[in-house]
Amino acid sequence: MNQFLKSKTAVVTGGTRGIGLEIARALGRAGASVAICGRSQASLDRAVDQLKTDTGAHICGCLCDVSNREAVRRFFGLVDRELGGCDIVVNNAGVGVFAPVREMDPADWERVIGTNLTGVFHCCQEALARFEKRGGGFLIQIGSLAGKNPFAGGAAYNASKFGLNGFAEAMMLDHRHDKVRVCTIMPGSVNTEFSPRSQKADWKIAPEDVAEIVLAVLRMPERTLISSVEVRPSRPGKS
Repeated sequence: MNQFLKSKTAVVTGGTRGIGLEIARALGRAGASVAICGRSQASLDRAVDQLKTDTGAHICGCLCDVSNREAVRRFFGLVDRELGGCDIVVNNAGVGVFAPVREMDPADWERVIGTNLTGVFHCCQEALARFEKRGGGFLIQIGSLAGKNPFAGGAAYNASKFGLNGFAEAMMLDHRHDKVRVCTIMPGSVNTEFSPRSQKADWKIAPEDVAEIVLAVLRMPERTLISSVEVRPSRPGKS
């Protein structure tokens, strides 16, 4: 593979499995040094070892709940020590709890919004402080078509992803003249552990396909920004 990111450093939140793991693998194979985070030490260690073997890149990992501001600060402190800063941040960490509003536990609401939206805010603030010193950078959010298409039982998840779209677009306008590029990738159905086992299917988007979109966005010349990408299965299953 063309290692066009050879001199770059990248952060991927939620990088221990699924979409995040494939993005971290693609970035490492493209030459970047990569830091990932996750919430389980066992899965984090396994992912770091796997990525080192698969990519030969400098890979490091840290336990981090992105909804926790101090945990995010510790994670980016590790990134500074291990990688010397960051050029690319992929905000991928996400959770989903699905229930009608009347039945939703307030703690589940807080967890979904805290991870999917507030967690992105925490990571972007840490990244932007570092980008200022490095003369720019790239922020990529892994959103969802659920950020444009509400569905029954999805109040918390829809709210987090609708909010993510607005947050990312406003952040792009805030910082585009600081040489910061912002992109949100919005996949539809992806064939990962995020889907219930009964709903996994070959017709769904493969996580490595999302990783390829991340690379395509990063390959664009600095004068051009792909600010959002909608991604759908080519031939979805028929009901």
